[in-house]
Amino acid sequence: MHTCPMFDWEAAWHSALYGPGGFFARGEKPSSHFRTSPLVGPELATALLELLSRVDAALGFPPVVDFVDVGAGGGELAFAVRSLASGSLASRLRVTAVELGPPVELPGVRWVSEVPSCVGLLVGHEWLDSIPCPVVTGPSADPWITRWWPSLRDGEQAEVGAPRDAAWAAAVSSVRGAALAIDYGHLVSSRRFTLTGYRAGRQVPPVFDGSCDITAHVAFDSAASAAGGDWVLVSQRDALAALGLAGSASGSGWEWLESAARAGRIAELRDPSGLGGFGWLLHGNGVAVADLLPALPPWRPNPASFPES
Repeated sequence: MHTCPMFDWEAAWHSALYGPGGFFARGEKPSSHFRTSPLVGPELATALLELLSRVDAALGFPPVVDFVDVGAGGGELAFAVRSLASGSLASRLRVTAVELGPPVELPGVRWVSEVPSCVGLLVGHEWLDSIPCPVVTGPSADPWITRWWPSLRDGEQAEVGAPRDAAWAAAVSSVRGAALAIDYGHLVSSRRFTLTGYRAGRQVPPVFDGSCDITAHVAFDSAASAAGGDWVLVSQRDALAALGLAGSASGSGWEWLESAARAGRIAELRDPSGLGGFGWLLHGNGVAVADLLPALPPWRPNPASFPES
């Protein structure tokens, strides 16, 4: 009797992204394949610098304060933070980009392949969605599925978020200060199979040959529970406003044109049907989250973020 071996989704996914000839391993940058918040303009970096300054103050202004960009891609966010920092913070700031693919030479940015211990702010911007997961078909007795995807029906598929939970818990434990995951995702009340591919700005079937990015939504609730401690989950739209990113065009002449362009970029970052619908999962480690963000409405999944079936 011959049996077919079970397909190892997690191994195939990992190989397609990070193995020899893999999508990210060979140096593909997210900026070439989809639009992310750091590519809109400097405003996200400005907001994260404000958050970092609050972390810095809560830590008592340590002699070295870190900004760690995990899953840094082409280093756009890390470089923007380094370039925009000023004053005492700039003189004490150490910027680290964490990436498995080839590094990009950027002034003031050091590159590493593993998450370092740090004091300051760690940011995983669209990092967790690229961590490969096992895929199961219901019914499943997998413990993670039992707890976090109880609605899985017979014949339906699901991504098992346990590897992401472990990665996020380890990242949060590596920092004294705060850790922030920014991503698209879902909750136990809205689980849906979301594995898909992206190539050159288009959604494509998730083939495992290294030709495309492969991604799936983040189970924010399970990741938050795994890391534990003091945390909040809010929308990018609300978080950016709380960090001072709001406003409209003002002035006249070139001043108006510049402020109008900035207002347009902020509007894109805060659009609830787009980037503004991203979740911000913020954990404090030795710092109270209430000292970093005011009370904000809880994040809710954005139906428009789910990939086309």
